[in-house]
Amino acid sequence: MQTPRFLQRHLADAQHERDAAGAALRETPARIAPKWFYDRLGSKLFEAITELPEYYPTRTEAAVFAQHGSAIAAAIGAVGTLVDLGAGNCAKAARLFPLLEPRRYVAVDVSVEFLRESLRRIAQEHPRIETIGLGIDFSATLDLPAELIAGRPIFFYPGSSIGNFTPAEALAFLQRVHERAGGGGLLIGVDLHKPAARLEPAYDDALGVTAAFNLNALRHLNAMIGTDFVPGDWRHVARFDTEASRIEMHLEARHAVLVQWPQGRRAFRAGERILTEYSYKYRPEQFAALLSEAGFSTPTCWTDPAGDFAVYWAPG
Repeated sequence: MQTPRFLQRHLADAQHERDAAGAALRETPARIAPKWFYDRLGSKLFEAITELPEYYPTRTEAAVFAQHGSAIAAAIGAVGTLVDLGAGNCAKAARLFPLLEPRRYVAVDVSVEFLRESLRRIAQEHPRIETIGLGIDFSATLDLPAELIAGRPIFFYPGSSIGNFTPAEALAFLQRVHERAGGGGLLIGVDLHKPAARLEPAYDDALGVTAAFNLNALRHLNAMIGTDFVPGDWRHVARFDTEASRIEMHLEARHAVLVQWPQGRRAFRAGERILTEYSYKYRPEQFAALLSEAGFSTPTCWTDPAGDFAVYWAPG
C-alpha cells in the first residue's frame, strides 16, 4: 500500500478571513460566503441534507453514473491522473475508480486536514493508485504543481457545485480548468432547470435540516470572527428566481437586529436579508455552450430519465 502524500498550497490568513467576512456583512445586500457553512457541524448537516427525500441532486447524479458509467468511461478513455475538485470525503470519485482505473488520484480541497482520513482509506482500498491530497482554494486559483497532473489529466467536479458560481464566474473557472486539462478533459455534474415547485423544497425541506444548515453559518462566523449573531433572530429563506434560473438562500431578520464584531457592526431592519448562497440551474444546451466558450471540445451529456440532472464529459 502506498502512503498518501499531502501538499498544502493554501494557508488561511486569519486576519484576512476576518476582514473579508466583515466587509461582506457591510455590503448591500449583506453576504456570508458559502464556505462558512462547512464547519464540523455544517458538514454533518449537509450529509443529512443529501438523505432527504426533497434533495434529489446527490442521488440523481449517482443514478446517472450507475446507468451510464460504462458509456462515460468509454468516452473518456485512459486516465492518467484523476483530479477531484472539492473532494470532501472522496466517496464520489472512489465509486468511479473501477470504471476509470486512474493511475493517480489527486484530491483537492481548501485544506488537506479534512482529507487525511479519507485518503488513508482510499490508499488501503485501492493500493495500486497513487493518492495525493492537495490543499488549495481552487475556486480562486488552480495552482496545481505540474508534476501532479503529468500524463492525461481528467478533472472531476461533481455535485453541481458549479452552480454556486455566477455564469461569468463559472466561465472563468472552466477556462482555468481547460488551461490545465490539456490532453484530458473535464467530467462535471450539473443540476438542470426545472419548475420552482420542484426546486424550492430541495432547499427548504419539511424537517428544517436545510434551515439548520443555513443558520449554522451564523454560529460558525461567531466562532471564527467574533460576531454576536443569535441564530434565533433569523429565519431561513429559499426561493427560485425564474428569470436568473437560480436558487437563492438567505437569512432574514425576524426583527431589528444589531450585529457587532471586533472590527465593526451592522444594524439590520426587520425583514432585511443576508445572502448566503446562489445555486444556478442550467438548460442542457446552455451549459454545453458554456463549456465550448471555455475552450473545451464538443461535450457529451448524459441525464437521468426525468432530465433533472446532467453529467458532461468535455474533452480538453
